Amino acid sequence: MSATTKKARSVYVCNSCGAQSPKWSGRCTDCGAWNSIEQVALPPKAATRPGGGGYAGVAGQAARADLSVIHRLAEIAPEQEVRTPSGIAELDRVLGGGLVQGSVVLIGGDPGIGKSTLLLQACAAIDANPAFASSKGSVLYVTGEESPQQVSLRAQRLGLEPGGLNLLAETCIEQILAITAAEAPRVLVIDSIQTLFTESLTSAPGSVSQVRETAAQLVRHAKLTGTTVFLVGHVTKEGALAGPRVLEHMVDTVLYFEGESGSAHRLVRAVKNRFGAVNELGVFAMTDRGLRQVSNPSAIFLSRHSEPAPGSIVLVTREGTRPMLVEVQALVDQSPLANPRRLAVGLEQNRLAMLLAVLHRHGGIAMFDQDVFTNVVGGVRVTETAADLAVLFAVLSSFRDKALPVDLAVFGEVGLSGEIRPVPNGPDRLREAAKHGFKQAVVPKANVPKGGIEGLQIRPVLTLREAIDAI
Repeated sequence: MSATTKKARSVYVCNSCGAQSPKWSGRCTDCGAWNSIEQVALPPKAATRPGGGGYAGVAGQAARADLSVIHRLAEIAPEQEVRTPSGIAELDRVLGGGLVQGSVVLIGGDPGIGKSTLLLQACAAIDANPAFASSKGSVLYVTGEESPQQVSLRAQRLGLEPGGLNLLAETCIEQILAITAAEAPRVLVIDSIQTLFTESLTSAPGSVSQVRETAAQLVRHAKLTGTTVFLVGHVTKEGALAGPRVLEHMVDTVLYFEGESGSAHRLVRAVKNRFGAVNELGVFAMTDRGLRQVSNPSAIFLSRHSEPAPGSIVLVTREGTRPMLVEVQALVDQSPLANPRRLAVGLEQNRLAMLLAVLHRHGGIAMFDQDVFTNVVGGVRVTETAADLAVLFAVLSSFRDKALPVDLAVFGEVGLSGEIRPVPNGPDRLREAAKHGFKQAVVPKANVPKGGIEGLQIRPVLTLREAIDAI
């Protein structure tokens, strides 16, 4: 029997992790997800796409066999990557300074968070940038979820003037790449990767194999042609990007679009960036005319009280390369329960329990019968340990019903032995606090700059006992 007459094989693939197995089961043995395994039909070996190559390499067996494609690292002259501003400063900040030629950016977020709105605004700004000038158009926006009329209505509502923005409604990756090769855009936007399919596979669009193969072809196209590619990705109900985990490894940058349902603020966070810093944060405000940049996020996340209020303190945190001031609030109340509640919004809940134990062991203050609630105002999520001292200050302020000064800012890590440990970029944090009018600061001793900060009275602390005495 010839290879062309062989029947198509089938395997069972997990939608969560991409693991393959020869038979179906109710639970994936690799990631433990339930009811995530589905049958995927594979084409005969002779019908597979010839010469696929790696997703970042050159296709073709001849190229693989040619030893001339091998380079010595010492003989390759390093070149500084050229960054082109997109026209949206907050997006450029998250990307590391601008768009890099041949890079692939994956952006994910909840439905309705504003992913398509942000990319459409970015496309209009890129199209107006002379650095992206092209005879056939600088941007190609490929939509697989909306009709061209719907995209046009959104652009009209946002007040955009996309003169040279080309729009394509297509979901077949072979057709998209053929049109892209003919148009040669500088920027390609795919909305979204879960809607694409390749003719070489028989599985449905959005399956693990389709997402992996279509993304691989787009990454290969970006590396070979130098096109900057934006991919919109769906997320699961847990908030993670849908599809195989290998999708995040294939791309150069992964951005998460975050935001509370009742808040107008949107945060774009970089969790992976081969061309810049990770955990960089871009702040936007959702309006009736689309997303508006927030160049000074401390002004919106910092709620200054006219009168001092117990349980409130200002933390100087750092997101990527930008220091930012946020308000940390705490409420301590007598608990009617046998097991008092511990709730942290915007902070790590396990770390809150640890800090309360350190407060009892090294500060002599027990809260066994108290409910403790902490919150970061504005929906910001703070994960760094520099928030430890601010959390304890807010908790003690609420517990004692004693308000702290409104011009006081704090930061510092609290160790299990009761020491106050320094955090990175202390002088930058202090300068940010002084710029916003703060007059006092309680910080780790190692973070105090030698020359001090003009207009800011800094009190260094070494132990938790010294910090408690400071308030």
